[in-house]
Amino acid sequence: MTTEAMATIMITFLCCLVLAALDAVVCGLLSLAGWVTFKKAFLWGLWSLVLPPILIALGAFIGRNRFEVTEVELTFKDLPEEFDGYRIVHISDIHASSFIGREEKLAEAVQMINALEPDLIAFTGDLITLSPDELKTLTGSLGSLNAKDGVISILGNHDYSMYSQASEEQKQEHLKTLIAKEKELGWGLLLNEHAIIHRGQDSIAVIGVENTSPSKHFPSKGDLPKASEGTEGMFRILLSHDPMHWDDEIVGQDYPLTLSGHTHAMQLSFFGGSPSSLMFVQYCGLYTKGDQHLYVNIGL
Repeated sequence: MTTEAMATIMITFLCCLVLAALDAVVCGLLSLAGWVTFKKAFLWGLWSLVLPPILIALGAFIGRNRFEVTEVELTFKDLPEEFDGYRIVHISDIHASSFIGREEKLAEAVQMINALEPDLIAFTGDLITLSPDELKTLTGSLGSLNAKDGVISILGNHDYSMYSQASEEQKQEHLKTLIAKEKELGWGLLLNEHAIIHRGQDSIAVIGVENTSPSKHFPSKGDLPKASEGTEGMFRILLSHDPMHWDDEIVGQDYPLTLSGHTHAMQLSFFGGSPSSLMFVQYCGLYTKGDQHLYVNIGL
Protein backbone atom coordinates (compact mmCIF):
# COMPACT_ATOMS: atom_id res chain seq x y z
CA MET A 1 0.00 0.00 0.00
CA THR A 2 1.38 3.44 -0.93
CA THR A 3 2.06 6.16 1.64
CA GLU A 4 -0.60 8.28 -0.01
CA ALA A 5 -3.23 5.53 0.32
CA MET A 6 -2.32 4.96 3.98
CA ALA A 7 -2.59 8.69 4.66
CA THR A 8 -6.00 8.82 2.98
CA ILE A 9 -7.29 5.90 5.08
CA MET A 10 -5.93 7.49 8.26
CA ILE A 11 -7.51 10.86 7.48
CA THR A 12 -10.85 9.18 6.73
CA PHE A 13 -10.69 7.22 9.99
CA LEU A 14 -9.86 10.31 12.05
CA CYS A 15 -12.67 12.30 10.42
CA CYS A 16 -15.15 9.53 11.25
CA LEU A 17 -13.85 9.33 14.81
CA VAL A 18 -14.27 13.08 15.32
CA LEU A 19 -17.78 13.02 13.86
CA ALA A 20 -18.76 10.07 16.07
CA ALA A 21 -17.52 11.95 19.15
CA LEU A 22 -19.43 15.09 18.12
CA ASP A 23 -22.50 12.97 17.47
CA ALA A 24 -22.34 11.54 20.98
CA VAL A 25 -21.94 14.98 22.58
CA VAL A 26 -24.81 16.55 20.63
CA CYS A 27 -27.06 13.56 21.25
CA GLY A 28 -26.28 13.69 24.96
CA LEU A 29 -27.36 17.34 25.08
CA LEU A 30 -30.53 16.62 23.10
CA SER A 31 -31.48 13.74 25.40
CA LEU A 32 -30.84 15.85 28.51
CA ALA A 33 -33.15 18.49 27.08
CA GLY A 34 -35.78 15.80 26.65
CA TRP A 35 -36.23 16.43 22.91
CA VAL A 36 -35.30 12.95 21.76
CA THR A 37 -33.82 9.74 23.18
CA PHE A 38 -30.05 9.42 23.06
CA LYS A 39 -30.19 6.13 21.13
CA LYS A 40 -32.49 7.47 18.41
CA ALA A 41 -30.51 10.67 17.95
CA PHE A 42 -27.17 8.86 17.96
CA LEU A 43 -28.28 6.34 15.32
CA TRP A 44 -29.54 9.12 13.08
CA GLY A 45 -26.28 11.00 13.66
CA LEU A 46 -24.22 8.04 12.51
CA TRP A 47 -25.27 8.89 8.98
CA SER A 48 -22.76 11.74 9.26
CA LEU A 49 -19.97 9.13 9.19
CA VAL A 50 -20.54 8.59 5.47
CA LEU A 51 -19.52 12.19 4.80
CA PRO A 52 -15.70 11.80 5.09
CA PRO A 53 -15.47 8.89 2.60
CA ILE A 54 -17.76 10.72 0.16
CA LEU A 55 -15.84 13.99 0.39
CA ILE A 56 -12.44 12.29 0.17
CA ALA A 57 -13.62 10.25 -2.84
CA LEU A 58 -14.83 13.44 -4.56
CA GLY A 59 -11.45 15.05 -3.93
CA ALA A 60 -9.41 11.99 -4.97
CA PHE A 61 -11.30 11.14 -8.17
CA ILE A 62 -12.64 14.52 -9.29
CA GLY A 63 -11.17 17.47 -7.42
CA ARG A 64 -7.49 16.77 -7.84
CA ASN A 65 -7.93 15.94 -11.52
CA ARG A 66 -9.46 19.33 -12.31
CA PHE A 67 -6.68 21.81 -13.00
CA GLU A 68 -7.63 25.47 -12.80
CA VAL A 69 -5.77 28.45 -14.22
CA THR A 70 -6.05 31.62 -12.15
CA GLU A 71 -4.98 34.76 -13.99
CA VAL A 72 -3.75 37.74 -11.98
CA GLU A 73 -2.57 40.99 -13.55
CA LEU A 74 -0.21 43.12 -11.47
CA THR A 75 1.13 46.61 -12.05
CA PHE A 76 4.47 47.80 -10.69
CA LYS A 77 5.71 51.36 -10.92
CA ASP A 78 9.37 50.28 -11.13
CA LEU A 79 8.97 47.43 -13.63
CA PRO A 80 11.33 47.98 -16.59
CA GLU A 81 9.39 48.96 -19.71
CA GLU A 82 10.55 45.98 -21.77
CA PHE A 83 8.86 43.66 -19.25
CA ASP A 84 5.42 45.21 -19.65
CA GLY A 85 3.08 42.26 -20.27
CA TYR A 86 5.61 39.69 -19.01
CA ARG A 87 3.77 36.45 -18.25
CA ILE A 88 4.82 34.11 -15.45
CA VAL A 89 3.14 30.75 -14.96
CA HIS A 90 3.52 29.92 -11.30
CA ILE A 91 3.25 26.25 -10.30
CA SER A 92 4.07 24.59 -7.00
CA ASP A 93 3.92 21.45 -4.87
CA ILE A 94 3.78 18.79 -7.57
CA HIS A 95 4.56 16.05 -5.01
CA ALA A 96 5.53 13.50 -7.64
CA SER A 97 4.26 10.51 -5.65
CA SER A 98 0.69 11.74 -6.14
CA PHE A 99 1.08 11.38 -9.93
CA ILE A 100 2.38 7.81 -9.92
CA GLY A 101 -0.34 5.92 -11.76
CA ARG A 102 -1.77 9.25 -12.95
CA GLU A 103 1.00 10.17 -15.36
CA GLU A 104 -1.51 11.19 -18.03
CA LYS A 105 -2.91 13.87 -15.69
CA LEU A 106 0.53 15.42 -15.24
CA ALA A 107 0.97 15.39 -19.03
CA GLU A 108 -2.39 17.16 -19.30
CA ALA A 109 -1.29 19.82 -16.80
CA VAL A 110 1.96 20.37 -18.71
CA GLN A 111 -0.01 20.87 -21.94
CA MET A 112 -2.20 23.45 -20.20
CA ILE A 113 0.85 25.29 -18.88
CA ASN A 114 2.60 25.35 -22.24
CA ALA A 115 -0.59 26.53 -23.95
CA LEU A 116 -0.44 29.70 -21.85
CA GLU A 117 2.75 30.61 -23.76
CA PRO A 118 4.60 31.81 -20.64
CA ASP A 119 7.67 33.99 -20.66
CA LEU A 120 8.78 32.21 -17.49
CA ILE A 121 7.64 29.18 -15.50
CA ALA A 122 8.31 29.55 -11.77
CA PHE A 123 8.17 26.40 -9.63
CA THR A 124 8.15 27.09 -5.89
CA GLY A 125 9.16 23.76 -4.40
CA ASP A 126 8.09 20.31 -3.21
CA LEU A 127 8.73 18.44 -6.42
CA ILE A 128 8.80 15.18 -4.43
CA THR A 129 7.14 13.86 -1.29
CA LEU A 130 9.73 11.44 0.13
CA SER A 131 12.30 10.40 -2.47
CA PRO A 132 13.51 11.38 -5.96
CA ASP A 133 12.64 7.81 -7.05
CA GLU A 134 9.09 9.15 -7.42
CA LEU A 135 10.18 10.98 -10.58
CA LYS A 136 11.04 7.87 -12.64
CA THR A 137 7.91 7.89 -14.80
CA LEU A 138 7.36 11.66 -14.75
CA THR A 139 10.53 13.18 -16.17
CA GLY A 140 9.19 13.03 -19.73
CA SER A 141 6.29 15.34 -18.92
CA LEU A 142 8.24 17.59 -16.59
CA GLY A 143 11.01 17.97 -19.14
CA SER A 144 8.41 19.15 -21.66
CA LEU A 145 7.58 22.33 -19.76
CA ASN A 146 8.36 25.18 -22.11
CA ALA A 147 8.74 28.92 -21.61
CA LYS A 148 10.75 31.62 -23.40
CA ASP A 149 12.98 32.10 -20.36
CA GLY A 150 12.72 28.50 -19.17
CA VAL A 151 11.77 27.03 -15.80
CA ILE A 152 13.24 28.49 -12.62
CA SER A 153 12.74 26.44 -9.47
CA ILE A 154 13.49 26.29 -5.75
CA LEU A 155 13.37 23.62 -3.04
CA GLY A 156 10.52 23.04 -0.61
CA ASN A 157 10.55 21.27 2.74
CA HIS A 158 9.67 17.86 1.23
CA ASP A 159 12.55 18.10 -1.24
CA TYR A 160 14.97 17.44 1.63
CA SER A 161 13.28 14.01 2.17
CA MET A 162 12.60 15.15 5.72
CA TYR A 163 9.61 12.83 6.15
CA SER A 164 11.25 9.66 4.83
CA GLN A 165 12.63 6.88 7.03
CA ALA A 166 16.05 7.21 5.42
CA SER A 167 19.19 7.97 7.41
CA GLU A 168 20.63 11.49 7.36
CA GLU A 169 23.35 10.30 4.99
CA GLN A 170 20.74 8.83 2.64
CA LYS A 171 18.72 12.04 2.79
CA GLN A 172 21.79 13.98 1.67
CA GLU A 173 22.19 11.57 -1.24
CA HIS A 174 18.49 11.99 -2.09
CA LEU A 175 18.98 15.76 -2.18
CA LYS A 176 21.99 15.48 -4.48
CA THR A 177 19.99 13.18 -6.77
CA LEU A 178 17.04 15.59 -6.84
CA ILE A 179 19.27 18.55 -7.66
CA ALA A 180 20.84 16.53 -10.49
CA LYS A 181 17.41 15.51 -11.82
CA GLU A 182 16.16 19.09 -11.91
CA LYS A 183 19.23 20.07 -13.90
CA GLU A 184 18.61 17.13 -16.26
CA LEU A 185 15.09 18.47 -16.80
CA GLY A 186 16.65 21.74 -17.91
CA TRP A 187 15.29 23.65 -14.92
CA GLY A 188 17.25 26.52 -13.39
CA LEU A 189 17.28 25.45 -9.74
CA LEU A 190 18.24 28.35 -7.47
CA LEU A 191 19.92 27.42 -4.18
CA ASN A 192 20.17 30.78 -2.43
CA GLU A 193 21.05 32.24 -5.82
CA HIS A 194 19.55 34.51 -8.44
CA ALA A 195 19.12 34.60 -12.21
CA ILE A 196 19.08 37.69 -14.40
CA ILE A 197 16.55 37.86 -17.22
CA HIS A 198 17.15 40.30 -20.07
CA ARG A 199 14.75 42.00 -22.46
CA GLY A 200 16.45 44.42 -24.82
CA GLN A 201 18.33 46.90 -22.65
CA ASP A 202 16.28 46.05 -19.55
CA SER A 203 16.66 43.28 -17.00
CA ILE A 204 15.04 41.85 -13.87
CA ALA A 205 16.33 39.51 -11.17
CA VAL A 206 14.65 36.28 -10.09
CA ILE A 207 15.86 35.33 -6.63
CA GLY A 208 15.46 31.84 -5.20
CA VAL A 209 16.00 30.86 -1.58
CA GLU A 210 16.09 27.38 -0.14
CA ASN A 211 13.21 26.49 2.16
CA THR A 212 12.89 29.25 4.75
CA SER A 213 10.38 29.10 7.58
CA PRO A 214 9.93 30.67 11.01
CA SER A 215 8.30 27.40 12.10
CA LYS A 216 10.49 24.87 13.91
CA HIS A 217 8.58 22.09 12.14
CA PHE A 218 10.18 22.85 8.77
CA PRO A 219 13.82 23.11 7.68
CA SER A 220 15.07 26.65 7.28
CA LYS A 221 18.09 26.73 4.98
CA GLY A 222 17.46 29.98 3.13
CA ASP A 223 19.91 32.86 2.94
CA LEU A 224 18.11 35.85 1.45
CA PRO A 225 21.07 38.31 1.61
CA LYS A 226 23.32 35.79 -0.14
CA ALA A 227 20.71 35.02 -2.80
CA SER A 228 20.11 38.73 -3.43
CA GLU A 229 23.71 39.93 -3.45
CA GLY A 230 24.38 41.95 -6.58
CA THR A 231 20.70 42.60 -7.42
CA GLU A 232 20.36 45.84 -5.45
CA GLY A 233 18.43 48.45 -7.42
CA MET A 234 16.98 45.89 -9.85
CA PHE A 235 13.35 44.85 -10.09
CA ARG A 236 13.28 41.63 -8.07
CA ILE A 237 10.97 38.62 -8.06
CA LEU A 238 11.50 36.31 -5.09
CA LEU A 239 10.71 32.60 -5.02
CA SER A 240 10.30 31.31 -1.46
CA HIS A 241 8.44 28.08 -0.73
CA ASP A 242 6.88 28.94 2.64
CA PRO A 243 4.62 32.03 2.63
CA MET A 244 5.37 32.59 6.34
CA HIS A 245 8.76 33.82 5.16
CA TRP A 246 7.04 36.91 3.68
CA ASP A 247 6.00 38.48 6.99
CA ASP A 248 9.07 37.13 8.77
CA GLU A 249 11.73 38.73 6.57
CA ILE A 250 10.51 40.09 3.24
CA VAL A 251 7.86 42.72 3.97
CA GLY A 252 9.45 46.17 4.11
CA GLN A 253 12.36 45.21 1.86
CA ASP A 254 12.73 45.77 -1.87
CA TYR A 255 10.98 42.65 -3.18
CA PRO A 256 7.91 43.80 -5.14
CA LEU A 257 6.71 40.26 -5.94
CA THR A 258 7.09 37.04 -3.96
CA LEU A 259 5.80 33.66 -5.15
CA SER A 260 5.20 30.83 -2.65
CA GLY A 261 3.43 27.49 -2.24
CA HIS A 262 3.52 25.03 0.66
CA THR A 263 0.05 25.43 2.22
CA HIS A 264 -2.01 23.14 -0.13
CA ALA A 265 -4.95 24.98 1.49
CA MET A 266 -4.53 22.07 3.95
CA GLN A 267 -6.08 19.78 1.29
CA LEU A 268 -9.52 21.21 2.01
CA SER A 269 -11.43 24.16 0.59
CA PHE A 270 -15.11 25.03 0.57
CA PHE A 271 -16.38 28.09 -1.30
CA GLY A 272 -12.99 29.76 -1.02
CA GLY A 273 -12.58 29.02 2.69
CA SER A 274 -10.04 26.63 4.17
CA PRO A 275 -8.87 25.48 7.62
CA SER A 276 -5.38 26.52 6.49
CA SER A 277 -6.43 30.08 7.38
CA LEU A 278 -6.10 28.99 11.03
CA MET A 279 -2.42 28.14 10.52
CA PHE A 280 -1.26 30.54 7.80
CA VAL A 281 -1.92 34.27 7.57
CA GLN A 282 -1.41 33.95 3.81
CA TYR A 283 -2.57 30.59 2.50
CA CYS A 284 -4.12 31.01 -0.97
CA GLY A 285 -4.01 33.57 -3.75
CA LEU A 286 -2.86 37.18 -3.78
CA TYR A 287 -1.89 39.31 -0.77
CA THR A 288 -0.72 42.92 -0.85
CA LYS A 289 1.06 45.16 1.65
CA GLY A 290 1.96 48.60 0.37
CA ASP A 291 3.81 48.12 -2.93
CA GLN A 292 4.61 44.46 -2.22
CA HIS A 293 2.65 41.45 -3.46
CA LEU A 294 2.69 37.81 -2.39
CA TYR A 295 1.00 35.08 -4.42
CA VAL A 296 0.45 31.69 -2.75
CA ASN A 297 -0.14 28.75 -5.09
CA ILE A 298 -2.01 25.91 -3.35
CA GLY A 299 -0.36 23.26 -5.48
CA LEU A 300 -0.74 21.24 -8.67
